[in-house]
Parts: sequence; structure tokens; C-alpha cells
Amino acid sequence: MDFITKLPSELDRLKKPVQKLYYKGNLELLNLPKVAIVGARKCTPYTKNLVISLASSLRKHGVCVLSGGAIGVDNYAHEGAFPLTIGIFGNGLDEIYPVQNAKMINQIYSNSLALSEYEPDFKAHSWSFLERNRIVVALSQAVVIAQADFKSGSMASARLALDMGIPLFVLPQRLEDSRGTNSLLAKNQANLIDDFDAFGAKFGSLYQEDDEILSFIKTNPSFDECYAKFGDKLYEYELESKIAIDGIYVRVV
Repeated sequence: MDFITKLPSELDRLKKPVQKLYYKGNLELLNLPKVAIVGARKCTPYTKNLVISLASSLRKHGVCVLSGGAIGVDNYAHEGAFPLTIGIFGNGLDEIYPVQNAKMINQIYSNSLALSEYEPDFKAHSWSFLERNRIVVALSQAVVIAQADFKSGSMASARLALDMGIPLFVLPQRLEDSRGTNSLLAKNQANLIDDFDAFGAKFGSLYQEDDEILSFIKTNPSFDECYAKFGDKLYEYELESKIAIDGIYVRVV
């Protein structure tokens, strides 16, 4: 485990600055478009399925999904977006918390990116989760509140996003299941996501257009030509579900 020598510029907008960020994993993920998905720990099965589908759609468009590693919505967001996901933790990265998410957290450590401003052996506290939330929000181009009660950490994240001028989005919910997100809609403080693919394209389009490999594949679908130019990078893109290799052809997903 190491710490980032130059903090991401997005963190400059925080009122309480980050002094140091420890990390495990792939720092290159910080260069991708980033969308946060946060929400209730005790989410409904309906929300679970929506979150996994949304995170998967974002991944297919080359967008990295940020969340806080908690049970419920956070874990499903990481699962759907894996390996294009960043977990920001309210504990030191030598600690696995919550233990229920140990499998996903270890996968993030190995194949994605984990961040924490706390010393390696620091144990989580209620206040450190709120501090973690400000980093999740600040690093993101948009924040999705999947499901939330009025008084919740997710609604605190929504207020942070509004203060920073970061666009807020919510998922369609029944009234009694998510009064927090429905109140954001009622006050015109958030927009509803009703098309996951269009939402992913909105944030992934710039990345796709600027990506040399994807641009080349669109006009040169021959696997041999692509491999001659980019080598094993093609297989990394396939693992990240950016492309599909179909025999002698390769295509953008």
C-alpha cells in the first residue's frame, strides 16, 4: 500500500481538504469519467437489480463507478461496474470493513482501486463514513442516489453534491420505499434516470471518442490488424467489456 503523491484536482473543491490518500490497486482508473452510485444499506431487491444494471451499463461505456464499499447499494454498485470501480473507505486499507463485503473488497484491492485518507490500521467510526462521503462526491462528475430515507448518509451526500454543483440523479422508486430520492425529484434537485444506456453514453462518450484503440477498432475490425497495432492491450479491453473479440473480428461493445 502507498499514498498518492499528487491528489486529484477534483478534491480542490472540498471545504475540508484531503491531506493524504492511501491506495491499493490501479490509479489509472482516476483518469476515466467517474460517476458515484450510493444509497441505502438495506435496499430493496428492486433497487439491487437496478443498481447492478446501471453500474454495468456505465462500465460498458468506459465510466468508472465510485462508491463507499458498504453493504447494500454500495456493494452492488461495485459488483456491477467491476473492474471499473473505485471504493472509497472510511477505514484504513489494512482493515477489511464491512467483513460481509470481504470478497468484493479484496477484488477491488487486486483489480480495481481502493482509496482512504486514513492510516492503514485505522478502524472505521461513524464520523469517518461521513468524511469518506465527501471524497466520493468530489471525485465524481455526477452522483446517483439509488435509494434513501430522509435522514441518511446518502442524503448528506446529496447535499454535498448540491453544494459543489455536481449533478444529482435518482432511480425510479415507489413513494414509501425511498422518500429521500422522491423528495429530491419533487424539489427539482435531481433528475430521473429512465434509460441506463443513454445515461452511460452521456458520461462515457468523451472517453470513447478520445480512446485511440476504440476509434481504430470502429474502422478496422480485423483482429490481426488491431493486435499488430495494440498487442495484449486488446485482451485488457475485452476483460473490461469495452470490446468483444469474435474470432478474426473485434468490435466495440
